[in-house]
Amino acid sequence: MSSCNSCPSNGTCSKESSSCGIINNPANKIKKVIGVMSGKGGVGKSTVSTLLVKQLVAQGYKVGIMDADITGPSIPRLLGLTGKRAEGKGNDIYPVITKDGIKVISLNFLVENENDPVLWRGPIIGRAVKEFWENVIWGELDYLVIDMPPGTGDVALTVMQSIPLNGIVMVSVPQDMISMIVTKAVKMANQMKIDILGVIENMSYIVCPGCETKINLFNGESTDKFLEENNLLLLGELPMISSICNLSVHGYEKNKEEISNIFNPITKKIIDSVTN
Repeated sequence: MSSCNSCPSNGTCSKESSSCGIINNPANKIKKVIGVMSGKGGVGKSTVSTLLVKQLVAQGYKVGIMDADITGPSIPRLLGLTGKRAEGKGNDIYPVITKDGIKVISLNFLVENENDPVLWRGPIIGRAVKEFWENVIWGELDYLVIDMPPGTGDVALTVMQSIPLNGIVMVSVPQDMISMIVTKAVKMANQMKIDILGVIENMSYIVCPGCETKINLFNGESTDKFLEENNLLLLGELPMISSICNLSVHGYEKNKEEISNIFNPITKKIIDSVTN
């Protein structure tokens, strides 16, 4: 099933076909693959992944999202797909499709109860992620977004080695401790020679409901230092607002306009980064 023709890196990769360890499904034609990563959990990585695919599909792109956070999958709930099941035939797995056409795969679509823990060791989890790339019938996509697990462990390494990423978006929050941890993820991507498209700072500020003044939760010095030291682009800042913080509760459509106004400029920067 190895084929350079179906690989997003075709034409830009220096590897020979015989030495490439990436296996591509001939049923799929995926143009761009973007990973969304952070060094730590709880910073809004899955929320950012969800907002990105929503903005991409709204702009007319064919989009898929892979929930590679095997032990903490949250994409189905964020996309309003709780209780849905993926179908399979032989080795083929067919993703669940949202009403607006986003193709989605997550371990929650393959287990009986989404609340049951995944008691797997690292190699098994890594194998599951590889199967999401090799066996899922994505078909033709303009963008596949991969919601990666937090940290720099086995699964993140598997994604970087087994899937032809066109770039990674880092998610952080404006705290010195978090910036230090995200720096580890940045250095991991650099060592694996994966392009970092930039950083999205979540929980960056609040807006006063009375006067609409933007209030930074932190002084921002740690963020500026983090970006400068790692030579990274700030793609955008996300405020702490109900429409984003409670995305899994209220859904995207209810606050579509507000979210789009905030996230569309970020999406444009990401698109420009992977197409230029």
